[in-house]
Amino acid sequence: MFIPDKKILENYARVMIDFALGKGKGVQKGQVVYLQYDSEALPLALAVYKRILEKGAHPMVKGIEESFQKTIYEVASDDQLKFFPKDYSKALINTIDHRIYLIAPTDPFLLKSVDPKKIMVSNSGDKRLLRKWLFEKEDQGKLTWTLCLYGTEGMANEAGISLKDFWQEIINACYLDQNNPIGTWESTFKEINGLKKKLNDLPVDSYHMISEKTDLYIKLGEKRRWQGGGGANIPSFEIFTSPDWRGVNGKIFFNFPLYRYGNIIKNIQLEFKDGIVIKATADKNEKLLREMISQKNADKIGEFSLTDRRFSKISKFMANTLYDENFGGEFGNSHLAVGTSYHDCYNGDVKNMKEENWKDLGFNESVEHCDIINTNEKTVEAILKDGTKKVIYKNGLFVL
Repeated sequence: MFIPDKKILENYARVMIDFALGKGKGVQKGQVVYLQYDSEALPLALAVYKRILEKGAHPMVKGIEESFQKTIYEVASDDQLKFFPKDYSKALINTIDHRIYLIAPTDPFLLKSVDPKKIMVSNSGDKRLLRKWLFEKEDQGKLTWTLCLYGTEGMANEAGISLKDFWQEIINACYLDQNNPIGTWESTFKEINGLKKKLNDLPVDSYHMISEKTDLYIKLGEKRRWQGGGGANIPSFEIFTSPDWRGVNGKIFFNFPLYRYGNIIKNIQLEFKDGIVIKATADKNEKLLREMISQKNADKIGEFSLTDRRFSKISKFMANTLYDENFGGEFGNSHLAVGTSYHDCYNGDVKNMKEENWKDLGFNESVEHCDIINTNEKTVEAILKDGTKKVIYKNGLFVL
């Protein structure tokens, strides 16, 4: 089994704890960090744990064993799947200042034999409160989060490369072999933020995306802004927004496979009318796709994203959404997320917003948030409020 050397893991831990959490400011002394990790990621978890302590912060740790996840779907009743420890979960969220998850699935198809309906049942009921509480604390500026990937043999096999090469993609994407990876991240985010400002300065009504089997209109909506370069997810090269879900019309094709709920869904095509998915097809696992979007408000979008290939160092298909949604390659990528919106894409004071305000502005709310990716050549045109049009993205590049 390949394990990166100590210096790489230490750099990884520093990027996550000194930079990604706290939206670029890192963890501060006395703060509480909730560290979750898949069991295979133990070497990185130890490095992250050590760095939290070195920063004078307080780690709370939860290791996740994959086989437990499969067992509960095979054995548990619907009541057990829906069980949600409200008081414990609320107290946990009240306690923590940051949360970090180290993703390391050993078997991307662990849940392949599980009935998708069982998984959707486990997402239902009071468990929706968890996302609500997390969003509320994030909106108050009192909680940040980040994700990162720890390479495993299972993911490398699915990506069709060796584990060593898989890790090299992680190292390249996160600048982990550099003397000062945080400095490089700061420079990258500075460039991303420059593009983001140009996007936000445009008086846009809607966007029109043309690509293979794709002809889609997306209404930006009122009080919106583009986000990116914030540290949530490492690596992160995308620039994204949460548009008014009610103004999405047309069709879109996703050429990258989607790994979701222990399965793979291939060649997804979605068709929207007035913001709602009216047709969903896939060449493989279409049933799972339909089950997923049948969840409450998962038939509407919560995110529209574009990645400029000049920033992304990800050149290979990685069989994992965290990396695939940041793919650079020849034409960059665009992805939509079906499900919940991001409140930080609201261009105003989120602290004063109430549930009905989000609804009135067309921000979607769902237990689901699933990113689906298109890496084909595409053109994105902004339709401005005065009716004029401006190409903003072509050949994998922002053209602003």
